[in-house]
Amino acid sequence: MKKHKISHLPASEIDAQYAKQVAQIASLEHQLDWLKRQVFGRKSEQLLSDSNEQTELFVKDNSATSKPDSIEIKSHRRKSNKQLSGDEVNDTGLRFDDSVPQKIIEVDAPELNGDNADQYEIIDYKEQARLAQQPGSYVVLIYRKPVVRHKTKETVRTEPTPNTVLEGCYADVSVLAGIMVDKAVYHLPLYRQHQRMSDAGIQLSRATLTHWIQKAIALLYPIYQAQLEHILQSKILAMDEVPIKVGRKSKGKMKQTYYWPIYGEQDEIAFTWSQNRGFLHAKNQLTGFNGTLLTDGYTAYTKTVNQLNEQNQNVTHASCWAHCRRYFEKSLKMEPELAKYALLKIADLYQVEQHIRDENLDEQSALDYRQKHAEPVIDEFFNWIYEQRQRPELLPSNPISKALKYADERYHQLKVYLGDANIQIDTNHLERALRVIPMGRKNYLFCWSELGAENMGVLQSLMVTCRLLGINPYHYLVDVLQRVSLHPAKDVIDLTPRVWKDKFKDHLLTSDLAN
Repeated sequence: MKKHKISHLPASEIDAQYAKQVAQIASLEHQLDWLKRQVFGRKSEQLLSDSNEQTELFVKDNSATSKPDSIEIKSHRRKSNKQLSGDEVNDTGLRFDDSVPQKIIEVDAPELNGDNADQYEIIDYKEQARLAQQPGSYVVLIYRKPVVRHKTKETVRTEPTPNTVLEGCYADVSVLAGIMVDKAVYHLPLYRQHQRMSDAGIQLSRATLTHWIQKAIALLYPIYQAQLEHILQSKILAMDEVPIKVGRKSKGKMKQTYYWPIYGEQDEIAFTWSQNRGFLHAKNQLTGFNGTLLTDGYTAYTKTVNQLNEQNQNVTHASCWAHCRRYFEKSLKMEPELAKYALLKIADLYQVEQHIRDENLDEQSALDYRQKHAEPVIDEFFNWIYEQRQRPELLPSNPISKALKYADERYHQLKVYLGDANIQIDTNHLERALRVIPMGRKNYLFCWSELGAENMGVLQSLMVTCRLLGINPYHYLVDVLQRVSLHPAKDVIDLTPRVWKDKFKDHLLTSDLAN
């Protein structure tokens, strides 16, 4: 029988291998904890105290089974479940405005129909509102036009039918706007809208719906371009990227492409689309821009800013503190003391911003307050980072090491907001606006073609901007789709939601259905 030789390693090498294995196990446990949290845990990154932290699913809690020595029940006053604010239309708490259609249903009193009806009289009416819905409500508009014959000249004439938005199309503008709003705002795929139409008795093909929405978005494209050009005139831009599956890459696989939303100073956003995540798309989109670019820590933005400045543009790169915080939050499980110190320091910066918002400080006062209260915190924070990065026991694979490196490499970008009160501390306002893309992915999953992805970016740019400016997206589309053919092309900027709100919101063009 062959004997195996036992290798005798030096103690120092054994200790090194042991330390390496311990670090690897810790790293794997950190990854497992992160995966558990993604599936079963809380998604919020809020820093919780030990007293109110949610118990994890896989952690055994002995406190639940232990019985307390005594139970104390404080005296209390039971409150009503109905918390009314005083502006409701009835006791049920239902609130609605005058734009909601109403139908009066008369309820007969049996006393008025009986043998003794003459002994009763109506002294008042009591109304109670109840919300109802008409499923898949569609109306067919039939234009009945008289055929007129001149008695003397014996000529026959018929009044032409009012023009439609799409030439030769039998869809009213209300349907076109409704399809696009359901698709972009409420994330309802076209095949589901087709099913709803079929259930309502409307028979048409899904290809027809696709054709309608493509033609309608083509009318909106110049408006989108005008809005993008105005956004690039801002002094401060926020930019990010969000993935979207588009087209077929191979059998059973879709292409990974990206939207690059750009958020301007006046609450306008443009969803540009690219086939990849390379910096060239960002560079091409920002050509001609001069100002501050606020982004996350993706290195493509740093490269973009450097190349733009080489083209004699003047672009300053600012980084998002929320993304910096996220790295420390992820390391909270493995290095609780170090991570919590960093999170509390960053929380101090956000308290400064909260004070500025609460007091509604003007630009100069906000800038002075930031420099007085936030700048010392940042200096202390980065001095602490420098000290921690000198510790040899913190291995590069440790999540806290990655967080320290991430922040240290973006020292200058993270301090840019201290010099301009108009620069926000993070890109959360942009992330809230781009949420429509991941929400849509949960419903329609992907875009079948590259043209479809570009069209969706055009539509979402206008719809999200409407939401940011407090405009009803449906009313906007019904008006603008009819106004496109009437408005001068040189004044297309007037049809962007920002300008349209001031010029046309109070005198809308409506569908014949509303007349």
